[in-house]
This record gives sequence, structure tokens and C-alpha cells, in this order.
Amino acid sequence: MQVDTKRAFAEVSNDDGIRVLVDRVWPRGVSKEKLAIDHWYKEISPSTSLRKWFDHDPEKFDEFKRKYINELQSNSKKQHVLALEDLVKNNSRVTLIYGAKDKQHNQAVVLKEWLDDLYT
Repeated sequence: MQVDTKRAFAEVSNDDGIRVLVDRVWPRGVSKEKLAIDHWYKEISPSTSLRKWFDHDPEKFDEFKRKYINELQSNSKKQHVLALEDLVKNNSRVTLIYGAKDKQHNQAVVLKEWLDDLYT
């Protein structure tokens, strides 16, 4: 099992495996065909209030990460988290697709680290 992250605007590759969009909103200007996702787990993305508070500010990333992990562990996201965990367990490669410009400070990075911790 391998989990990767990739921007929605990057080229699709056969090496991506199962492509899962993990944003609450569709990436602006990208067609369904070009994005070529297998699943859209918008419910697993950060809540609207957390997303707006974070506003992709790298200085807030550590706090964002803590708050987002708390959300992932909440009952409201439980079924969506279990679905993603199942997908990861049952596929050799899953790529988490995100729309943010910042490749280091986004929810896909947090999800990847969290999933890696679960399975290592």
C-alpha cells in the first residue's frame, strides 16, 4: 500500500493508482475528464470553518493539522474515514488529489501522514 499526493493541475499518470479528490470544492478550471478521479471524498475534507480559518497560511499549518486530525477522528466523519481506509488497504497505490497551490501545507499532506501512521 502506498499513498501519494498530487495537485489537481498536475498531469495524470498511470502510476497514480486510484485517484481520490479530497477537496470540499471542485478545483477551479479543471474538467472531470482532465482530473480523471476515481472517487471524490469531499466529506473527508476539512470543515468549511476550518478551511476558511486556515486560508492556506503556512504559519497556521501545525494548528490546522491538529484541528483537522481532530475532525477526522470525530463521529461525523467516521464513515468517510473508514471508506478511505478501506480503499487504501485494498489497493496498492492511492493518490490523494488536492487543488491548493502549496504542495506542503494542505489537507492531502495531513491525510497522507495520518494514513501512513495507521499502516506503518
